[in-house]
Amino acid sequence: MYDCILVPTDGSPEVEHALEYAFDLARAHDATVRAIYVVNVAGYGGLPMETALEGVAEALHEEGKRAISRVEDLAPDDVDVETEIFEGSPSRIIVDQAQPGECDLVVMGTHGRAGIDRLLLGSVTERVVRRAPVPVLAVHVDPTDDEGTRRDRKRVAVE
Repeated sequence: MYDCILVPTDGSPEVEHALEYAFDLARAHDATVRAIYVVNVAGYGGLPMETALEGVAEALHEEGKRAISRVEDLAPDDVDVETEIFEGSPSRIIVDQAQPGECDLVVMGTHGRAGIDRLLLGSVTERVVRRAPVPVLAVHVDPTDDEGTRRDRKRVAVE
């Protein structure tokens, strides 16, 4: 059913929960996991000096390399992983990379923000869900429940 599973990462430890889903699905379907990181320098365009922007872009690329390296470190030996770093709008790049024939499923984390947080921060996952031409599995990655206590993470069993 799945040959390629696209997994955007932001490098946060919480995304590892979404990666577990992707790795389990890839193993069950003998699929490749394609992990991508999107450097979003547009949010730093208001900086006063061009050299400052170059420094920010370089730091964001380094962060992307660390995020992709973490995915490779976490990947099980029996799952093929491809990685790539892009520059641009995260939701736009993810949708562009999620094309039928190239990718069968997008697995990405969502923090489940609501109210003013969602209004101010937006939701890359929501934009991808609305625009992606392939199915999107949104995995809640917040490690705490509504009462603020840590939830146990369980491996996904896919038959």
